[in-house]
Amino acid sequence: MNTAFVNDARVMTKGQITIPKNVREALGVESGDRVTFIVDGSNVRVVNSAVYAIMRLQNQMRGEAEKAGLFSEEDVANWITQSRREEAVQ
Repeated sequence: MNTAFVNDARVMTKGQITIPKNVREALGVESGDRVTFIVDGSNVRVVNSAVYAIMRLQNQMRGEAEKAGLFSEEDVANWITQSRREEAVQ
């Protein structure tokens, strides 16, 4: 699906809008899902809330693995194994 397009929606009296189907598909949202509005001046982005939360977490965690001495998948696997052994002892 081409994600470069323009679409509009009418704002109803209570401030509600219906997100057009092609926009919902591009965001990967369905009925009951949440969206996040990111306001930057007069520009507003609408994003899938779950995707946005993961992106924020990734940004917040950037560099933390290296600080903990985890530089490869093998380091992570070893850390998990060691943690499980410690939990089993307790």
